[in-house]
Amino acid sequence: MIGSYAYTDAQVTKDNVYAIGNRLPNVPFNSASLWTTYTFSKSNLQGLGFGLGLFYVGERQGDLNNAFSVPSYVRTDAAVYYQKGHLSLALNFKNLFNVQYFTPRTIQLVYPEDPFTVQGTVSWKF
Repeated sequence: MIGSYAYTDAQVTKDNVYAIGNRLPNVPFNSASLWTTYTFSKSNLQGLGFGLGLFYVGERQGDLNNAFSVPSYVRTDAAVYYQKGHLSLALNFKNLFNVQYFTPRTIQLVYPEDPFTVQGTVSWKF
């Protein structure tokens, strides 16, 4: 199990354009995550595993003028994987419940993030 929490008080402290005290864009006060996995180590299911994660991002400013805010969200991800010898197979499920959330990517533009997404991988280790 892996967990994280961050409290970030990021703001303009000195500038000739933006107001002192304005929050930096896309930096929430609070963010947290929790990811856990379980892999069967015995029985006929040996090598099969599952993962589940929650990711929280708090409300944050959309620009340096603090003209608008971007809402908080909780996203759930999951995984199913199998490993035997050199072979690894995995299915990763991002945004399992199709939560609509946004991320500021430039000073003035906010983009919607990906909806429910499935990614499959196959690998062979030498």
